[in-house]
Amino acid sequence: MNRRHFFNRATAAGFTAVAAASVSKVAMAALPEPATMPHANTAAPLAPPNGRPYNPVVTLNGWTLPWRMNNGVKEFHLVAEPVVREMTPGFKANMWGYNGQSPGPTIEVVEGDRVRIFVTNKLPEHTSIHWHGQRLPNGMDGVAGLTQPAIPVGKTFVYEFVARRPGTFMYHPHADEMTQMAMGMMGFWVTHPKEKHPLIEEVDRDFVFLLNAYDIEPGSMTPKIMTMLDFNLWSWNSRIFPGIDPLVVRKNDKVRIRVGNLTMTNHPIHLHGHEFTVTGTDGGPTPRASRWPEVTADVAVGQMRQLEFLADEEGDWAFHCHKSHHTMNAMGHNVPTMIGVDHRGLIKQIQKSAPDYMVMGERGMADMGEMQMPIPDNTAPMMTGTGPYGGVEMGGMFSMLKVRKDQKPGDYSNPGWYGQPPGTQAFEWEGALPEAARAKPGSAATTPATEVQIRKPSGHGSH
Repeated sequence: MNRRHFFNRATAAGFTAVAAASVSKVAMAALPEPATMPHANTAAPLAPPNGRPYNPVVTLNGWTLPWRMNNGVKEFHLVAEPVVREMTPGFKANMWGYNGQSPGPTIEVVEGDRVRIFVTNKLPEHTSIHWHGQRLPNGMDGVAGLTQPAIPVGKTFVYEFVARRPGTFMYHPHADEMTQMAMGMMGFWVTHPKEKHPLIEEVDRDFVFLLNAYDIEPGSMTPKIMTMLDFNLWSWNSRIFPGIDPLVVRKNDKVRIRVGNLTMTNHPIHLHGHEFTVTGTDGGPTPRASRWPEVTADVAVGQMRQLEFLADEEGDWAFHCHKSHHTMNAMGHNVPTMIGVDHRGLIKQIQKSAPDYMVMGERGMADMGEMQMPIPDNTAPMMTGTGPYGGVEMGGMFSMLKVRKDQKPGDYSNPGWYGQPPGTQAFEWEGALPEAARAKPGSAATTPATEVQIRKPSGHGSH
């Protein structure tokens, strides 16, 4: 069976009744060459070489998958395979992904495009791909056992459908989902509008990234797939700060950021220095009457939120998840709080047996960012990153929006640190201080009606 006969037969049978199908060895010879990406840097936007024009997106620490045009059909080739992902310089992880990276490459098409995606399985077990949020024939939905047979090891299946509505979607396995998604198998899909849309505005810069999380023991490389909630690495596109690239824009650019969440919990995504509106979800663009200004948008599990704003304030603006433990790396969950504990007498005794023992935590955790204590190989520091004025003391889901008036259109290169104009930066005060107002002793503000003991719950017994 040659490739043309294969697709003619599939079309004649009707794709609404045909599940994603296996590809014969003869047809395999005519597949598009699978593109791969050897590094984790942010690639330049991929201008469409053919088909209908559109404004391409920029995938943070990722890339867009090239396609081949074949008789009016856009053909893509995804290869599901084990990969090694650099999560930050000095720390790599064993993951599963697509085309050499985790997450897989972003797929970009135009509303109305007929799309054909070949999926080759090089994993050690069967797989499938679900096109999260798409309108398509049931047999192309990618749920192994329900809408199609799973893709066996070493085999290639093909999915074909029309991109029916513009929007931002995701793709991920729907076979042994707990394992395969915990190992990093996911990617973004963007369908651009075919013409001017009343609810979709044109923007100057369009960024996309996925939220994902892993539990990787310090010194190891492979995620613990059975973890339910206690993840220790919270990442954007399988990168953690300081390995996440900044979002670089030109002053007064109209900016869109598409954020998809495939972790096990919600994430309040917070932008400093600007207000944005949520202009879209994975269900489509939001009605204008439903939009309001925000600085934080909560992205729930399995959701996408599309944020838009005018970048009219110069500077290096923090952009991060507002759950504080999601902006840390490789944290331990069972470390007791030592704030206020006097270690001085105890340290001398311990150091007689362990001379390198270092006390930490009695003044807070900022010391962790300053200590150069040894950590296991292939481990990211818990609090890290250095800015122009010292330690940033962050990790995980943290990056920066860099706004510059002299950034050239289409230039995404890092402009370096922002220099605040004179008189616009906080500084040490050396003059007389006004008296600090405090609550009076014995007032209702200082005297609790009831003394209580607070115990932090632990374990998973209640869910």
